[in-house]
Amino acid sequence: MAITKPFMAARRFTATIGDGTGVGVAYNILATATTNDAGVAATAFPTAPAYYNLYINAQIQTADTSTVTTTAITIPGGDTLDPATTIVVEFVVN
Repeated sequence: MAITKPFMAARRFTATIGDGTGVGVAYNILATATTNDAGVAATAFPTAPAYYNLYINAQIQTADTSTVTTTAITIPGGDTLDPATTIVVEFVVN
């Protein structure tokens, strides 16, 4: 049986679509282009989160909308969105 860790917390990172780079399937937003919960520029996304949620313009997205690493979130086709569109990535960590 797997051990369930008793502690869960969230780490949120905010950016806009205009902070991203690339086109089509290669569009991504670097972790360093986001701000964290404290309003400070982030250096990296959490390592091995339990899961993450992506919100585009305050609407939660399905799991097939993005992929994430510690350095960036990739949002295929994100370059077609308005540059002022808000992006929030919420990582649940334990």
